[in-house]
Amino acid sequence: MEPTARRHLHPTVGALLAAALLLSAIAVPGATAQDETGHYDPAVENGTDHWGEVKPEWATCSEGRWQSPIALYGHRAIQRDLGYLNYSYQPAEASIVNRGHDIMVKFKGDAGRLVIDGTVYHLKQLHWHTPSEHTLDGIRGAGLVEDPFLRRLEPIIRRLRDREEPIGKVDPKGIGFTGGVYYRFTGSLTTSPCAEGIVWTVIPTFRFVAFYQRDVLREAVDDGFEMNARPLQDVNHRTIWFSITCPAEPHVYVE
Repeated sequence: MEPTARRHLHPTVGALLAAALLLSAIAVPGATAQDETGHYDPAVENGTDHWGEVKPEWATCSEGRWQSPIALYGHRAIQRDLGYLNYSYQPAEASIVNRGHDIMVKFKGDAGRLVIDGTVYHLKQLHWHTPSEHTLDGIRGAGLVEDPFLRRLEPIIRRLRDREEPIGKVDPKGIGFTGGVYYRFTGSLTTSPCAEGIVWTVIPTFRFVAFYQRDVLREAVDDGFEMNARPLQDVNHRTIWFSITCPAEPHVYVE
């Protein structure tokens, strides 16, 4: 699958936290790029303000016009029915990976799929950012409610340091989202090399977590990556769609 056809599904999560689900039609081009990233402190030499200067192949981070993340506002988006997101997720064998700059759940088996514009995307992994990457109407969210999905993973996250550990079957439905309301726009990877041509589907639903759970994720990563979200980027007059659709039938896709 060509890089310009990649899509991310990104449910926004509360308590200054966001979980991103990465899907792919065949492979995951760009996943390896996300294993290597610059620093998230804009003030340091290889920080977000200087990613484009670190390596020639990262130049798009500075020169790109359609970069991500961005601020999303309902009143600025164009409303159009883009169709219901047909998804069918299921429990699958997985492992947790501490990549130093973030914590990732990597699915080993078939965790299900999502259909966008007739193309089937298979769920490959999910990872967390703190604070959240995109904002919704200027809000990144805050909460005191314990998240049961994250609670199950806490003991393993606490002891993981720069390694991977199998965790058995994980049900991605525990993340929780619906497919009837979402933003869609063209942007980029939010980590270096900031490749553009990514079509983002952002579900505007806050999922609250407890502040101590946010801190668990921050304490697990390497020093300096406690805040691991890229600053908001300029919209630069790009078109942002807002879709509201009711499913005509149960949202299960059968190949």
